[in-house]
Amino acid sequence: MRVLVTGAAGFIGYALTRALLARGDVVIGIDCVNDYYQVSLKRDRLAALAKAGGNRFTFHEIDFSDMAALNAALEGQEIDRIAHLGAQAGVRYSLENPQAYVQSNLAGHVNLLELARHRQVQHMVYASSSSVYGGNTKLPFAVEDRTDHPVSLYAATKRADELMSETYAHLFRLPLTGLRFFTVYGPWGRPDMMMWIFTKAILAGQPIPVFNNGEMSRDFTYIDDIIAGVIACLDNPTPDDGLEKAGGSIKPHRLYNIGNNKCEQLMKVVGLIEECCGKKAEIDFQPMQPGDVAATYADISAIQSDLGYAPTTSIEVGVPGFVAWYRGYHGV
Repeated sequence: MRVLVTGAAGFIGYALTRALLARGDVVIGIDCVNDYYQVSLKRDRLAALAKAGGNRFTFHEIDFSDMAALNAALEGQEIDRIAHLGAQAGVRYSLENPQAYVQSNLAGHVNLLELARHRQVQHMVYASSSSVYGGNTKLPFAVEDRTDHPVSLYAATKRADELMSETYAHLFRLPLTGLRFFTVYGPWGRPDMMMWIFTKAILAGQPIPVFNNGEMSRDFTYIDDIIAGVIACLDNPTPDDGLEKAGGSIKPHRLYNIGNNKCEQLMKVVGLIEECCGKKAEIDFQPMQPGDVAATYADISAIQSDLGYAPTTSIEVGVPGFVAWYRGYHGV
């Protein structure tokens, strides 16, 4: 299978590409390699992919929000399926640079839909986010819950991606699956996320910022479990059978939560990181940040029943796995 992966230099895109290459697929990777976080990490991921994939991995350093560049890079290349994981990430950064989200998450998503439509790809799986649930207080979040009160621009763009995808599924019968990711962590993770920030600070003897005075909980999902779910979706195109799908569509468009199906207290995770680092954290308690939510928790019954998705990695296993990788990568 020939798969186009956007965001191939990113955390989830890298892990997916590694898994696809390992099973023998041909992967075309796209990433603009921007400096939202350290470029050296992205380069190291790409180097690992080039080594793992050989001539089955091709990479284009382009911005997929530029349709002309996208078409030029992919001219003459056959694509069976698309995993559109590239996006401008981060809730808090959307308050500082909203234009980046409009360009990447809105214009870029339409470009991938157009590419999928004109190439008549078999299936496109795309990244949404648990952020679409906004300030919902009912836990766990189910795909049928309301998503019309986003509390950040990032969340609003991800919900807009879902709506635009529904339109393309309706107009062009394009098979689509949107995945609402819940707090993903693990080796090769993102430096702007809590697990990395806390590990770095604790090892350096610096204070860690803990928001909402520690009254936070998340559905922490290990990267290996996430990738198993993404591949299960990619391998099973949404049928155009007129039946109602997860998320409510009767078009060939599904929406799934993809999480660990457990709601873990933030301070419990801090304790696990402390154990792995062999140091106590100096905690700087802070109020809730604009655009953030106190709790996330995934109801994964839809993807479980449809595709057999079954995450297996607890935080007691996953957190040590991440910290061990972090210490090895940085030599600390």
